[in-house]
Amino acid sequence: MKKKKIMLLILVISLVAVTILIFNKLYPSPIWNRKNIKMRMVMWIISLSFLTYYLKVNQKPQLVPSILSSDRIADKERHSSNVTFDDVAGLEEIKEELQETIDFLNDSGKYKRMGAKIPKGILFYGPPGTGKTLLAKAVAGETNSTFLYASGSEFVEKYVGVGAKRVRTLFERAKKEAPSIIFIDEIDAIGTRRNLDSNNEKDQTLNQLLVEMDGFNTDETVIVIGATNRLDLLDEALLRPGRFDRHIYVGNPNRKAREQILRVHTKNKPLDDTIDISEIAKKTHGLTGAELANIANEAAIIAVRNKKDYINIEHFNAAIERVLAGLEVKNPTVLLKEKKTVSIHEAGHALVSKILKVDMVQKISIVPRGQSLGYVLKFPEEDRYLLTKQELMDKISTLLAGRAAEELVFGEITTGAKDDLSKATKIVKEMVCSYGMSSLGLMAIDEHYTKLDFEAIRIEMQKILDEAYNRSISIIRENLDILHHISNLLMEKESIDSEELDEIFKLYQKPIDCAT
Repeated sequence: MKKKKIMLLILVISLVAVTILIFNKLYPSPIWNRKNIKMRMVMWIISLSFLTYYLKVNQKPQLVPSILSSDRIADKERHSSNVTFDDVAGLEEIKEELQETIDFLNDSGKYKRMGAKIPKGILFYGPPGTGKTLLAKAVAGETNSTFLYASGSEFVEKYVGVGAKRVRTLFERAKKEAPSIIFIDEIDAIGTRRNLDSNNEKDQTLNQLLVEMDGFNTDETVIVIGATNRLDLLDEALLRPGRFDRHIYVGNPNRKAREQILRVHTKNKPLDDTIDISEIAKKTHGLTGAELANIANEAAIIAVRNKKDYINIEHFNAAIERVLAGLEVKNPTVLLKEKKTVSIHEAGHALVSKILKVDMVQKISIVPRGQSLGYVLKFPEEDRYLLTKQELMDKISTLLAGRAAEELVFGEITTGAKDDLSKATKIVKEMVCSYGMSSLGLMAIDEHYTKLDFEAIRIEMQKILDEAYNRSISIIRENLDILHHISNLLMEKESIDSEELDEIFKLYQKPIDCAT
C-alpha cells in the first residue's frame, strides 16, 4: 500500500510537468523555451513509464495462476533441532534401530563392505502422544546429514498436479543434498488407500510418492521416515518392503519407561526430597509420554500458583487429577439430592472395585471436574498385557456398579452412568467379536459381519452385560452398610483417599463376595 502511494505521488508530479510542457506549447514562455527538445522527451517518457507501471500494479491478481505458478515447496529444513536421544526416554529398542540408520548415514562404507543395505523407509505408527515426532526430531539432532521435514497435509491441494510437484521437489532436493533424511509427519493425509471414490489429486500425489520412494539410485543415501496414528488407512503399496521396509510400533510406555520419561521432564524442575518418581510412574498407568510431560508441567504450574519453592507430591497428585479428570469446578451449583446420588454412584464403583480387587483405588471424589460430577481414580498394581475372561468380567462389574448402587438405594437410575456404559460396552464387544469369549464360539468377527448379523451379536453382548450387572447388584446388596459409610464420608469430606477407604473396610467384617 505504501509503495502505491509513492508511485501515485511521483505520477502526479510527472503529469504536472507534462501539463506545463503542453501549456508552454500553446502559450510559449521565455523560461521554458530554453529547455531543449531532449529534456522534454525525457519528461514525456518518464511520465508514460510511471503511468503504465502504476496501472499494472493496480490490477487485481489472477488467483489460480498465481497458486499454480508458486514454487512453494512443502519441506522445511530443520538444522536447529536441539533434541537428541538423551531427551527420548523409554524407547531404547527404537533408538537402537535409529542409531543404526544414523551410523549408516555418517559412515556407510562399513555397511556396504558387508553387502548390507539400509532400509529405504521407516514407518512409526501408534497412538497419539507416544513420541513418534519426538523420535524424528532426535534423529535431526543426532545426524550430520540434511534433515527435511514435511507434513502430509502440505501436499494436499485442490488443484490437480500441485501435490505431485511438491513431492518431486522435495525428493529432488533430498537427492541433491544426500546423504539426507526426509521425515513426513501424518503421512496418512496423502497415503490413504486408493479406491473408486478417492480424490484424483490425492491419488496422483500418492502415486508420485510411491515412484519417488521406489526409484532411488543405489548410490544415493536418502532415507524416508513416516509417522501416522492410523496404519490401517495406508495404501498397501506404500507399506511393502522396498518403500517402508521397517514398521515400528510406538505404544504407551510401561512402568519403567514412564519412570524414565518423568525423570527427563523433571530434571530441570526443583523437586522436593520426599518425591518418589517410581511411585508417580505407578500412578500413571496407561498414560502416554505427552500426557506425562503435561503432568510434570502442570505440577510445576500448581507449585508456582501455591507460591512454593519446590514441587511436592501433592502438586503431582493435583496435576494427575487435572489431566485425567479435567478442570475442577470452583463454585458448583449441584443440588443436594444430586450430590447424594453422585456419592452413592461413586461409592458403588469403589466398593465393587475393592472387593473384586480390580485395580487399586487411589481417590474417590464428588468434586465436579470437567463434565463429570464425580470420579474414582484407580490404577493397577502392575502392568498387565494379558487379561483372563474373569478379569474382564470383573472390570465390567466395576463399571456397572455405579448404576447398580443407584438402583438399589434410590429405586431409580440416572444419566450419570453414560461414560460407564460406553466403556463396558466396548469391553464386551471386544470379548464377543475379537477374543472369542462368548457362546458364539472361537471366532473373530469383523465390522462387515457385525453389520450383517448384528442381532445375534447384540443378544450375546446383552447376556454378558446382564451377568456382570447382576453380580454388581449382589455384591452391593450384601455390603450396603459399607456403601452408605463411604457415601456419608464423601458427603462430609467430598473426597476419600486409599488409606481412608482401607480404614472403612477395617471397621466391618470381611465383606462377603457373593459372586464366588
